[in-house]
Amino acid sequence: MNISAIIMMASVWTVVISLSVYFFYRIYTCPKKQEPDSYSENDDDE
Repeated sequence: MNISAIIMMASVWTVVISLSVYFFYRIYTCPKKQEPDSYSENDDDE
């Protein structure tokens, strides 16, 4: 493998790994949204 192919492979790996880490970080640090409790709407008021 020539040197230009190794440089291209390393740069693509760097971009892919960086984007993966960035988006996993965004997923795991996003604030939780308050969702309504679906069971409370189905409760019978007796």
